[in-house]
Amino acid sequence: MGIYLVSVGAQEWCDGDEDEGGKGAVASALDAELRRRGLAPYESVPEAAAFVRGSGLSFEEKLVPTMAGFAALCREHLAPRETELLLGWSVLVPLSLDEEIRLPLHSAYDDETVIAGAPEILALAQRLATAVGLPVDVIPEACDNLDLTMWFLEGQAEEMAAARPGPWGEDLDAAFYVALFLRAAQHSLRRGCPMTYC
Repeated sequence: MGIYLVSVGAQEWCDGDEDEGGKGAVASALDAELRRRGLAPYESVPEAAAFVRGSGLSFEEKLVPTMAGFAALCREHLAPRETELLLGWSVLVPLSLDEEIRLPLHSAYDDETVIAGAPEILALAQRLATAVGLPVDVIPEACDNLDLTMWFLEGQAEEMAAARPGPWGEDLDAAFYVALFLRAAQHSLRRGCPMTYC
């Protein structure tokens, strides 16, 4: 059990059966709101790819560490509105949104669905990564089978923090979330797919 951040394929995105994980109601409401804002609907969701370890075609990570240090990091380096955006979304889409979209639909852990744009989340995560000196060249990029989670939990992060010390290594729980949001936004943009918590 626990909270996972995962990519969503076209069939799940368009499926209206919420009991089976379908996001059809969210997809329809999002498209209606995009049209209301004078934007094109989000229709080019790719099909979920067959699992191939290390392919980077799907995304699945588990939110295991405490978020206390990450929240403090956000407060230190981001404006309150930016922190709210980074921590408050329930669906991430590969679209640039001037502001998040709030829908009166239940999400996995809230009474509403908050949709954020991946470009905006990526920019915030990149600022945090720069602030702590996150070694983005060595942390896993393919996050299709808890690769990032395991890198932080099974000791590789500690070894890297010893080899490449910096602020990032002083709070590996906070660094995990910086990396998580960074890689999630990058994945959403690279694959053109939504991301959600489950």
